[in-house]
Amino acid sequence: MSIVTTTQMFKKAYEGGYAIGAFNVNNMEIIQGITEAAMEVKAPLILQVSAGARKYAKHVYLMKLIEAAIEDTGLPIAVHLDHGEDFEICKACIDGGFSSVMIDGSKHSFEDNIALTKQVVDYAHSKGVVVEGELGKLAGIEDNIQVSDEDAAFTDPAEVEEFVEKTGVDSLAIAIGTSHGAFKFKGEPRLRFDILEEVQRRLPNFPIVLHGASSVIPEYVDMINANGGKMPGAKGVPEDMLRQAAKLAVCKINIDSDLRLAMTASIRKHFNDNPEHFDPRQYLSPARSAIKELVKNKIINVLGCDNKI
Repeated sequence: MSIVTTTQMFKKAYEGGYAIGAFNVNNMEIIQGITEAAMEVKAPLILQVSAGARKYAKHVYLMKLIEAAIEDTGLPIAVHLDHGEDFEICKACIDGGFSSVMIDGSKHSFEDNIALTKQVVDYAHSKGVVVEGELGKLAGIEDNIQVSDEDAAFTDPAEVEEFVEKTGVDSLAIAIGTSHGAFKFKGEPRLRFDILEEVQRRLPNFPIVLHGASSVIPEYVDMINANGGKMPGAKGVPEDMLRQAAKLAVCKINIDSDLRLAMTASIRKHFNDNPEHFDPRQYLSPARSAIKELVKNKIINVLGCDNKI
């Protein structure tokens, strides 16, 4: 099995009323936890890499780890660039073996977003790589992406047909109320399903993507706070809302913060219970297990993509 694109994954997901998990990776233990979970429940998988992850772990190390995971599990895995901000990083990832890239032109004007996205699409498609674009602007913080609540903007459904037609993108990330990070809502969580349904009406059979879709599971937040952390008010997207979105046009749901929380909670608890430990294998093993259990739950109860390979 080699690295695959998302084309067939999304086609099956759309027709089957489920979504594929796109999990951000930064190191070996995260990759192992995610892929072992997907292997056990027979789920297709997208491993995505941010610019920050490439800087931290280096492109070549992450690619070799992902190749090892494919050899170990036999899973169909797509490798995706998360939030590429310019043509150069998208090109580097395409040339470096990624099967999918996201060009995030949402900070630009509608016209400039189209021009940048089309530039990436033209190059990617010439290399057999698929492209995700974005309309609308999510609030929150992820790596070098920082958007205030005031600057966030819902996707305008009236723009989606022109954007897809002029750019040729293969999937589209939209803003319906999710946000990056662990502090997504000040009040009650609410997603604009009316926007999603209108986008689906205008783009029938076209794969939609949700970013900023971690649920910020209270168990992990409580564990962090009980072991020296300070995360009051952390609140994510309810899992039943994500499952509803997956039954509509959403074929890809991005999950990053929940992975970080699971890993951090496990490590904090381990050192609180075992302050004498200093071997990384002692605290990274339970962290890897925590990620594995989290991903299995997401695949089965949120995404609905178990037993789909």
